[in-house]
Amino acid sequence: MTQEELDALMEGDVSLDEENTDKLEDDESLKDLEDKGDNVMLENVKIADYSPHPDVLWPPPPPNDQHKVVHQLDDVTKDSEVKATELLEKLESINNFFANSETLMSELNKVFDKNIEIFTKLNTKFPHVVSFVEALELNKNIKDKSKEIATNLQDGQDEVIMAMDAMQYQDIHRQKIERVINVMRALSRYMSSLFEGKIDDKKRVGSAVHIEGDINTDVVSNDDIEALIASLGQK
Repeated sequence: MTQEELDALMEGDVSLDEENTDKLEDDESLKDLEDKGDNVMLENVKIADYSPHPDVLWPPPPPNDQHKVVHQLDDVTKDSEVKATELLEKLESINNFFANSETLMSELNKVFDKNIEIFTKLNTKFPHVVSFVEALELNKNIKDKSKEIATNLQDGQDEVIMAMDAMQYQDIHRQKIERVINVMRALSRYMSSLFEGKIDDKKRVGSAVHIEGDINTDVVSNDDIEALIASLGQK
């Protein structure tokens, strides 16, 4: 309720209906919340004391690890770098397994080729021996399967290389975040230097935080200002 509305109410020009009553209660609740916030220093705000109000932007979040933006971004970049390194190491290990398996398949192919050569000669010399025919077909089929396995291993290696290339983009994103952090820190240092004072804030003379027209009694009046000037002149 404004001063004009209060004067009109006292003169009887306005009735204290339900709407005005609700507004008065809301104004008083807001005033109590502001009075409470005026007496709280930002550095003394604790997590347990912080209770945000949907209509009031004071007090701001306490300056702890939960709300320190640069601190959180540092953690993100650090964790991201650690996890990215671990993932690259895993991908490299998988690629090594593929390469080793491909080498083993190459050695097995030599054995299959030797078996095919032997059973081909035996089948030619003893065409009626069924075992030689079956062994020859078996080794030929295995040789064909080994080629498919080797192709799959090569495809797996290609996929690993592509995954490693994709991880490079993640590293670029991390570098972008670090650049943002550097800019934010530079701005923070500049603002701190810009607003530096020679007097410690705790040693400064207390002053009202509201002006005429606010719904708060902590206001400096003209009489207070004149009395302050007079007291300074006497020193």
